[in-house]
Amino acid sequence: MMRQYELLERVQRYNPQADEGLLNKAYVYAMQKHGKQLRANGDPYFSHPLEVAAILTDLKLDDATIAAALLHDTIEDTDATRAEIDGLFGADIGRLVEGLTKIRRLDLVSKRAVQAENFRKLLLAITEDVRVLLVKLADRLHNMRTLHFMPEAKRARIAEETLEIYGPLAGRMGMQDMREELEDLAFKTVNPAAHATIAARLAALREKNTIRVHEIETELRERLAKHGIAAKVYGREKRPYSIFHKMERKAISFEQLSDIFGFRVIVETTAECYAALGAIHTAWATVPGRFKDYVSTPKQNAYRSLHTTIVGPGRQRVELQIRTREMHEVAEYGIAAHALYKDGRGGAAANGRNGAGGHGFSDESQAYTWLRRTVEMLAQGDSPEEFLENTKLELFHDQVFCFTPKGRLIALPRGATPLDFAYAVHTDVGDTCVGVKINGRMMPLTSELRNGDEVEIITSKAQTPPAAWEAMAITGKARAAIRRATRLAVRKQYADLGRGIVDRAFERAGRELTDAKLKAALPRLAQTHVDDMLAAVGRGEIPSANVLKAVYPDHKEERVVPPKSGGGGGGEPGWFGLKQGSGMVFRVPGEAKDQARPIPIRGLQGNVTVRFDPDAGAVPGDRIVGILTPGEGITIYPIQSPALQMFDEQPERWLDVRWDIDPENPERFPARLAVTALNEPGTLADIARVIADHDGNISNLRIVRSAPDFSEMIVDVEVWDLKHLNAILGELRSLRAVSAAGRVNA
Repeated sequence: MMRQYELLERVQRYNPQADEGLLNKAYVYAMQKHGKQLRANGDPYFSHPLEVAAILTDLKLDDATIAAALLHDTIEDTDATRAEIDGLFGADIGRLVEGLTKIRRLDLVSKRAVQAENFRKLLLAITEDVRVLLVKLADRLHNMRTLHFMPEAKRARIAEETLEIYGPLAGRMGMQDMREELEDLAFKTVNPAAHATIAARLAALREKNTIRVHEIETELRERLAKHGIAAKVYGREKRPYSIFHKMERKAISFEQLSDIFGFRVIVETTAECYAALGAIHTAWATVPGRFKDYVSTPKQNAYRSLHTTIVGPGRQRVELQIRTREMHEVAEYGIAAHALYKDGRGGAAANGRNGAGGHGFSDESQAYTWLRRTVEMLAQGDSPEEFLENTKLELFHDQVFCFTPKGRLIALPRGATPLDFAYAVHTDVGDTCVGVKINGRMMPLTSELRNGDEVEIITSKAQTPPAAWEAMAITGKARAAIRRATRLAVRKQYADLGRGIVDRAFERAGRELTDAKLKAALPRLAQTHVDDMLAAVGRGEIPSANVLKAVYPDHKEERVVPPKSGGGGGGEPGWFGLKQGSGMVFRVPGEAKDQARPIPIRGLQGNVTVRFDPDAGAVPGDRIVGILTPGEGITIYPIQSPALQMFDEQPERWLDVRWDIDPENPERFPARLAVTALNEPGTLADIARVIADHDGNISNLRIVRSAPDFSEMIVDVEVWDLKHLNAILGELRSLRAVSAAGRVNA
């Protein structure tokens, strides 16, 4: 276990002005508090926070962060309190320790909602002080290094969680070295056989290519020296998980990988990056399409480097990354590296941020911009599960860079569509998007954007985003905005329905209705907004009688309730007032529900039983298919029926059939309608009259949902053809009492 003076020496190597008293006090306090607690491997528990602190010294972090690492488990695992830590170490360190304490262990396998909610807490804690993330990642890294001491069941959960969340999060924050180690340690646990195989192949390749790697390093260094560029050149081998992930993503074999060994060229200035690139490109042929300039256009995690692939010495394909020393530090340590270069003073500058809440990082890191945008999604009302899903989508994607017509740069995940671009520009632009021009050409909204595309979004104030857009977008921001707009549209539909119901109720009662009166009555209805209340009425959650009573407490209901028979019994014929769950069903007398009968359809031969889809029916004018069920016959479905998805993997059961109608002997065919109507006297009679007036026949009717103000019913009708059916639907929709009418499964 590391001694007290050894930790101090590690900090003083990069920060000679380190607060020795603070670090010593934190060391002694944590050691005393953890006392005789032991880890799973039998070591003193204090060895864990000590190793976490040591990892953070490699990142050259400030004294407060190192102290917080030493103390990060004291509040959760000992009798230490926030007040005590504030008194001994100051409020800044106390806030860091408490932020880490609130982030409990995530459980990926059995408590998905808990994991999602805790991930939200993690990101919220990070936005208050980004150093919380650095300590959390170091904590996870040490736990992964000692994972083999944990019970096997826990190892799998922790490793999977590391691959899904902590590794990608470290990468998104630009901490590439930490990401690679986290993912490789997790991969070794999640898929030990694959890890062992790739590690063995790498070892053999390393032994074979050691001399070649040295030759390439030497030749590159000498070539650059001839151009007056003093560069550090070294080869770097991909880790097993990185290789496995690329093989899976691109569906290629180990032998097809060309970048197992990459080379880094480290120079002093940005100008030397481009000079080195020119010297290399003039000496060796380049591989087309393999050049990327992340210096002029950095990644969102602040990564900057020139990437190129050449056919180098010995006709070997060589992948190069050219960067300055400062770019290299940022590439390796991400947001932690910004402390090294703030004011150009290295570790001492970092130490000067102790009371700044960690925001010295955020001022210079584009990665922090992504984090802020992600946390903005927390306020949009998404469920924790949706938030976690969308955030993980963004964590795993590489990037593409596109431009607005005015030259504004928009960075998006790879695979993004114009919808993602539109919402990245502004939520209003996304909500009103109706089309897109990519590089001056009209293109579908499903087009995949590529680096350098100029994207012009065409908008219309009349547009509202359809729910289907969610499947076309890949960014969390776009998906959250589409879901929100969809929810608002549905809410508006229910509010409009509720408005009509309330208007009718007040009209029947002879009472005046104004928004001011409704607003005054909201507290009595436990609502905060008029539209919310009306939407609740439309959904059947609040009866209109309750609204009337809330506005006019002295009102007395004088409505006479007829019998439940649905007609006759002294009430108005056809009164529509069935209670929910009454189960009343209307059928044509003497006709069995599933009775089979001859159907004039071309393409069928022999004595085969033929039925229509029981959930929707089919009428001439529909495009139809037949599904053969051995021993039972053939079922006819309209082509739009969702039920056909069940047979996608059974093409041998599909039959090509057509209508074969004899104009001289017309027949009726079944169709199923869904009707939502006001629950008031005469409604059912009006619906039946419309169907009868259009020469249709009701074969079955049932109530699927009933509320005091409206009911939803399923009506099975028999019609001559599709034109006949549409005429009936059009007339039903024109009825004042009908709010919606449509065909089931249309």
